[in-house]
Amino acid sequence: MASGPLNLITDVGGLTVGNADDDRRMSGVTVIVPTRPVVAAVDVRGGGPGTRETDALSLAGSVDEIHGLVLSGGSAFGLAAASAVQAWLALKGIGFRVREAVVPIVPQAVLFDLVNGGDKSGLDGDVYMALARQALANASPLAFRIGSAGAGYGATTATARGGLGSASAVVPGGFVVGALAAVNPVGSVTMGATAHFWSHPLEHGTEYGGLGPPPVWSGPPDPPPLKGAVAENTTLAVVATNARLTKPQAYRLAVMAHTGLARAIHPVHTPLDGDIVFALATGDVALTDPHRTLTLLGGVAADALSRAISRGVYHASPVPAGWTGPPAYCEQFGATPPRAKSDRSFP
Repeated sequence: MASGPLNLITDVGGLTVGNADDDRRMSGVTVIVPTRPVVAAVDVRGGGPGTRETDALSLAGSVDEIHGLVLSGGSAFGLAAASAVQAWLALKGIGFRVREAVVPIVPQAVLFDLVNGGDKSGLDGDVYMALARQALANASPLAFRIGSAGAGYGATTATARGGLGSASAVVPGGFVVGALAAVNPVGSVTMGATAHFWSHPLEHGTEYGGLGPPPVWSGPPDPPPLKGAVAENTTLAVVATNARLTKPQAYRLAVMAHTGLARAIHPVHTPLDGDIVFALATGDVALTDPHRTLTLLGGVAADALSRAISRGVYHASPVPAGWTGPPAYCEQFGATPPRAKSDRSFP
């Protein structure tokens, strides 16, 4: 299936995305703010998640809509970012209404990037609230930065710098699916010591190098490469569609999309990470054949998420001074560096 015109999650109409990052602290925040409330669900597979408001998205929860979504570095410190987004939405009168009260519902998930060499002195929730406000100011319904940006700025993998990635696909019937991922796994997204991505069969064109499979391959490394400390990881993901879904259908979309992590990362869903997939549905296109169409959308979402993960690593910038993690993909394999740092330029 073809990618959308931007090959980003914002190809799903009604979503805006903004990034903010701090190169001194080597961390950042990504916000998604829909232009109207959207149906949302979540599926957590990692053993050590850091989250906020995910219970509201459970199938037992009574609230079916959200008004913003935040992905952040900073581990537990980063959870303050959603408070800034919530306050911004409240000032605009956007939220869940209970008589005269308006309560914005803003779920969040965080990744661990506290030992990547950045200056973490004085790190607290205020830092991430400020980054969230900056991300809101940068939010756009068009292009946004990928690679070393937002929540993926300080991310690492076992063998390369991590990053923020996104991808999209156009589905017959007028449907669009998009994915966004902050890539910080304990494992790797490339095959052993090669430049080839685990997700190479799913690549659209040359969106992450176009290398295809390795010309010679004797199988996965044994044992697989892992970060030195297996508690320093998590991949945060969002899939979105313009389909009209119920919360249970959105949950099934998130469940199916987790397959995309398994196709792009080896290993994944480990004991101390917080792997999570949020699913958003803007509701613009009705399902005429719900079971068949949802099956198709879930498969496409998984593929798009795999591609987003690989794009996040492929587009990571050369590492900054003081970085203590692995080098960027472009430094190891000579890939073309990402374009200029601008939230409003194409990746």
